[in-house]
Amino acid sequence: PFSMTFLRRVLCLAGLSMAAQPPSIPEKICIVGSGNWGSTIAIMLGRNAAQHERCATRVDMWVHEELVDGRNLTDIINHDHENVKYLPGHAIPDNVVAVPDLRKAAEGATLLVFVLPHQFLPRLLPQLTGVVHPSCRGVSLIKGLDFDETARRPTLISRSIASSFGPGFRCGVLMGANIAGEVADGEPCEATLASRFGDPLDERTRRLFHTPTFGVRHVDDVAGAEACGALKNVVALGAGFVDGLGWGGNTKAAILRVGLGEMVRFCQLFFDGVEEATFFQSCGIADLITTCYNGRNRACAEAFAREQSDHIDCHKKWVDIETRLLNGQKIQGTLSAKEAYAALESVGKLHDFPLFRTIYEIAFDGKPVSSIISGISAEQSKL
Repeated sequence: PFSMTFLRRVLCLAGLSMAAQPPSIPEKICIVGSGNWGSTIAIMLGRNAAQHERCATRVDMWVHEELVDGRNLTDIINHDHENVKYLPGHAIPDNVVAVPDLRKAAEGATLLVFVLPHQFLPRLLPQLTGVVHPSCRGVSLIKGLDFDETARRPTLISRSIASSFGPGFRCGVLMGANIAGEVADGEPCEATLASRFGDPLDERTRRLFHTPTFGVRHVDDVAGAEACGALKNVVALGAGFVDGLGWGGNTKAAILRVGLGEMVRFCQLFFDGVEEATFFQSCGIADLITTCYNGRNRACAEAFAREQSDHIDCHKKWVDIETRLLNGQKIQGTLSAKEAYAALESVGKLHDFPLFRTIYEIAFDGKPVSSIISGISAEQSKL
């Protein structure tokens, strides 16, 4: 039999998009990841899949198997319908099925939803080759960047995902001001779906995520939306440093203002077609505000600031804080700070991004946390 990769190549050469899903094919959703945010998204996708006529009722969710109180996490989710480790107290719909085998979970999928720390992708993506439906597309909820060591440039994770599947596979992103627990509680919020699947798949995909309390708007600017999702975590480290120093809202507001400016300039420097309007969507300024006041990256940076001392091993300190505070989740801001710094250094532009540079130097070079103010004052000196 022909492999899925072969079929993608044939259709691509024929000028046909694999994302052009035949009308007779029901949507089959697979969620790759089952942490705090992944379990929250599973609640919404599960409910919507049960109501949409063009969608298979069952939603598979790949779960990295682990023991919780002597039971497999997949068994707990499938029998108790709750992710007691990463999203306790919230019911997961019965039609969401936890699967420990990634290839089995993704078999025949027409929509892959990636929601896990991006450092795990290189190990997982090869396992998906040849098992999804030929028309499959992807949506990434991963907030980070890759870095191409050869080209010395940042790379969008959505593009890394798409390239791993071969010609014809398209991957959009879902980003926004979304604290998982608040979304799971049904508190009103919004998000941005950025995709170029074409009509009618853009709207169909948007409706799969949209609920009365989780308003999803669509834009075409995948690069802008995705880069915002990564870079706001870098700014959130700066906001956490400010909190750790005991400084107030005025200083944090300055961090947000300067940080937003550097986010815009970084996106325009490295990615084509970025639209300024994207920064005024939920994926932009709204996500930045939320993350700098409530997110895990801010909380971990606050702890780092309070515990910083001379001759500290920064890497070990971040690992220690992550272990103590995040219950198995990961800090994404530190990775994004490294990637942003490497990208700017490769093109000789670090001097144009004083806040990003200072955040990196505090986080990894042992620079005093109080020097965060230089990231603001350096920018002001140019006015």
